[in-house]
Amino acid sequence: MMNARIAYGQVAADLRPMLTSLENYALRGGLERTLLELIKLRTSLINGCAYCVDMHTKIARSLGETEQRLYAVSLWRETSFYSERERAALAWTEAVTLVNVDQVPDDVYQVARAQFAEEELVELTVAIVAINAWNRVALAFRAVPGTFELNGSRRATDGSAIHRPT
Repeated sequence: MMNARIAYGQVAADLRPMLTSLENYALRGGLERTLLELIKLRTSLINGCAYCVDMHTKIARSLGETEQRLYAVSLWRETSFYSERERAALAWTEAVTLVNVDQVPDDVYQVARAQFAEEELVELTVAIVAINAWNRVALAFRAVPGTFELNGSRRATDGSAIHRPT
């Protein structure tokens, strides 16, 4: 069993509210909650954050997301399970998360702009930035996968902060 390295929620009590404020910014414009969970899941898969993958699949299911779409989110280009808006968001998510690869190409931006108003695209980008930050904190301090529960409790006593949905 993996053990957390640092109980970052206790050591830096203001960290969670700060990162949560980024998530709240993304929600202020009314982006679809299921869309946001899909991009959080895709980002977490890219970054290899098992804790966040576990969390965001649980949250997405609670919002009515299907198992089929959750299982296929890494292969979204190969399926017909996602709307054009979701596909644009997933492509944008990958480009922003992997900014070191192509520095967010113009063609990906054009597809995203066709589906999202300027303000929505800023909100979506902030959501991607927030989950990338959460992933890095969770990975660095080894948040224990499987300990997140929707009711806000924690099964394990690892002492790590819980990244709760907003």
